[in-house]
Amino acid sequence: MKYLKTFLITTLLIAACSGDKSSTMEVSGTVKGLKKGTIYLQKVDDSTLVTLDSIALRGNGDFQFTTSLESPEIFYLYLRKEDQNDVNDRITFFGEPGKITIKTVWNAFDSKAVIEGSSTQKELEEYREVMTRFNTENLEQLKAANNPEILNDPAALDSLQKANERSIRRSYLYALNYAMGHTGSHIAPFIAISEVSDANSKFLDSLYNSLEPQVAHGKYGKALKRLLEERRAEQP
Repeated sequence: MKYLKTFLITTLLIAACSGDKSSTMEVSGTVKGLKKGTIYLQKVDDSTLVTLDSIALRGNGDFQFTTSLESPEIFYLYLRKEDQNDVNDRITFFGEPGKITIKTVWNAFDSKAVIEGSSTQKELEEYREVMTRFNTENLEQLKAANNPEILNDPAALDSLQKANERSIRRSYLYALNYAMGHTGSHIAPFIAISEVSDANSKFLDSLYNSLEPQVAHGKYGKALKRLLEERRAEQP
């Protein structure tokens, strides 16, 4: 019996020291061409951007971070180069348990990043690819609205404004439909609170009630629940 107790205690200690691998994220990768700089792993906590870890790179662009998380959420890799320029130096990615690799280049840190290992990140990229087309269309319409010929033509200006309203409405509906089509993913409540939080409560409530349990109990599922509760509290 004494040996059995010793064995059980040893087993428990090993398990405690090893940690829960199912909630651990390992982010590794390389910044090609980087000679000197510091990379920070960051996330938003209670509306504040916080740094979880950092690594100084000297002559080698390889990096690795390990952190625990309760559920998939948005993380950031921020690169501070020794060039006094903070522009385009932050990569946004959807982190989740497991191994994630990020490969990029020093002079196009965010735009050339290739992110692998996160299924939620792939969904985010798919969503943003379509939204980028809507945003480009909106910018072109706004640019056209500043054309003197359009400004001096009430009919043309009215037509352009209506086209812009339709484009915005289509992008809004796409966001809602994408979220409703991915209720088994943490991307759904993330889109709800970050892209369409002003949508009709009826739609958001329907989305929340359609979420898979593990998603509803995640960071963004809880945030969506709080949003709905706040709205209900404001109602007379």
